[in-house]
Amino acid sequence: MNGADVAWVLISAGLVWLMVPGLALFYGGLSETRTTVNTLAMVMIAIAVGGVIWFTVGYSLAFSGSGPIIGNLDAAFLHDVSMTKSTRDLGISDGLFALFQGMFPMITMAIIAGSVVGRMNFKSFILFLIAWMLLVYIPLAHMIWGGGILAQHGALDFAGGDVVHISSGVSGLVLALMIGKRRVNTDTTGNNLMATVIGGGLLWFGWFGFNAGSALAADGLAIVAFTNTNIAAAFAMLTWVILDFILFKRVRISGAISGGVAGLVVITPGAGFVQPVGAMFMGVLVAIGAYFATTVMKYRLGYDDTLDAFGLHGVGGVIGGILTGVFASKPLAGVSVSWQVMGTQLGAILVTIIAVVILTFIIAKLVNLITPLRVDEAIEEDGLDYDLHGEVNA
Repeated sequence: MNGADVAWVLISAGLVWLMVPGLALFYGGLSETRTTVNTLAMVMIAIAVGGVIWFTVGYSLAFSGSGPIIGNLDAAFLHDVSMTKSTRDLGISDGLFALFQGMFPMITMAIIAGSVVGRMNFKSFILFLIAWMLLVYIPLAHMIWGGGILAQHGALDFAGGDVVHISSGVSGLVLALMIGKRRVNTDTTGNNLMATVIGGGLLWFGWFGFNAGSALAADGLAIVAFTNTNIAAAFAMLTWVILDFILFKRVRISGAISGGVAGLVVITPGAGFVQPVGAMFMGVLVAIGAYFATTVMKYRLGYDDTLDAFGLHGVGGVIGGILTGVFASKPLAGVSVSWQVMGTQLGAILVTIIAVVILTFIIAKLVNLITPLRVDEAIEEDGLDYDLHGEVNA
């Protein structure tokens, strides 16, 4: 093992884990006061669900075997996964590779909560996450990162455009449509913008591990991914602020942080595949697209994407996947823009969206047979915090 690589990937794994409580603060600050505890719970439970499933069967199904859609159970419970040696020709052990990859489903599932907070039954959400990780996340991870069918066709997804952001954003939208709009919608900018800013900062900080850590080494590729991550987020934030000023003659801090998150999302699939100039354009373009999705499209189409999980992550992930093909650098990605590359990127995005829509719908229907997806009307109107959790956000 290479000591520098081990240290960097260990730190990166911790940074990715930190994104979950960061997202809890980001979402919690934007939530209504009477649903803040529920929001925090829905985000943080993803750590437990993700950690348990990844250790038992998740890693094995995602990264063992050579099936086109799913792996096998040879490495279940990390059986025979070495903590000191690599079978992947890396400077880190297979055990550290498993640890790092195991942080990704946690933040992915946590993102979904943003579309349905304030009205989804907590018990049904847990059941949904368990089934969703097994049937959606793990197969996608195998198909793109574990040598499955999308990887074999050359799909470019450096750190999770398809696997993390499109899957979570689209799934959140499907759930929101199935559950319906909130009965009480104050449509405010949140109850604690200080928490939102701190959460957004932790997300930005953790994203350096998310993207640069995906280089799986302390090398030049990690530097490229780290640099691109900051550039895309900075340009997206500034573009969002300019749009706010042009359209509303004021700058919202909640909007500025959302713009930064959109930039982080868009660069995720291409962080190690594009040059910094490409990251700049990606940040500007995603800010325009995500701004439209969150301030115009969701209201005109009438869906209640509560905290814009779809608007930021779903839309941002799609834009990122397409632009990764546009700005792919031959020295970094091994390919440059062509009709074939664009076709591959669009194909992977479509496969992801279709699979996520169908499977999310089926899982939600099955969960609803066990326990209602939506809380009772009286609970929803009073707020979910005390009735579901016995706690309130003082």
